[in-house]
Amino acid sequence: MRALLGAAALAFAASALAETVVDDRGRVVTLEHPPKRIVTLSPHLAEVAFAAGAGERVVGVSVFSDYPPEVTRLPQIEASGRVDLERVVRLAPDLALAWRGGNRVQDLERLERLGIPVYATEARRLADVSRVLRAVGKLAGSPAEGEAAATAFEQSMSALRERYKGRSPVRVFYEVWHEPLMTVSGAHLVSDLLDVCGAENVFDDAQTLIPAVSAEQLYARNPDVVVVSGVGLDDAAALERWKRFSALPAVRAGRVYAIDASLANRMGPRVSEGAAALCELTDRARR
Repeated sequence: MRALLGAAALAFAASALAETVVDDRGRVVTLEHPPKRIVTLSPHLAEVAFAAGAGERVVGVSVFSDYPPEVTRLPQIEASGRVDLERVVRLAPDLALAWRGGNRVQDLERLERLGIPVYATEARRLADVSRVLRAVGKLAGSPAEGEAAATAFEQSMSALRERYKGRSPVRVFYEVWHEPLMTVSGAHLVSDLLDVCGAENVFDDAQTLIPAVSAEQLYARNPDVVVVSGVGLDDAAALERWKRFSALPAVRAGRVYAIDASLANRMGPRVSEGAAALCELTDRARR
């Protein structure tokens, strides 16, 4: 009898220690103990893991992961949305952090069939970034670090929103790809960043998350500012690339600006830096 009671007590203690969260697929993810080895399947998730206090346990990352710098020394186990399952298995992770919109469903399901818990997220709003930081901190057994990172993020965004509150609206075309020309809809995180800046996405009403845009559509929307997201671009290079749209008043006036895509487009904690940079760019048009 005592043995049975002892076993029951141990089982209860183990269940009390287990951490459970619901991911953005609606799946319940339960870990009986903090993970010792974590793989991240998108660059922004490596940033999230480190910010939430789990960086020392990250053993594999996706291609283009470059922040913090130590991730560049880790094995790459994902590229172009495809997970290298053999490499993942060799790394023996006990948690995978996945991007719901960027990783293939079949890869995530295979990881789960191999017994690897998968926490998949999709940040569409700024509140999602802090939510994911808290959830990853909770799963990783570092809730205080996750909470601190989430709170710092929320405070930085609140300060930015207060700074630009009440300023005259600026209509922005935000380029995410140049050939074909592609932008973001109102359902994308970037639209939330623009709202913080007191700016408006001219394709806010697009029906797809990242729509392709024709020259005719662009001229019809007639943005005040063009913001080009990319790697290694500066304002001069961005303006040169946009000279093909020289009939657009924003282009003629030189209101074509470049922004670091790794800050503004990634769904991690450094998007607060991207938001600050975006607000500075849109404010140039007001001046």
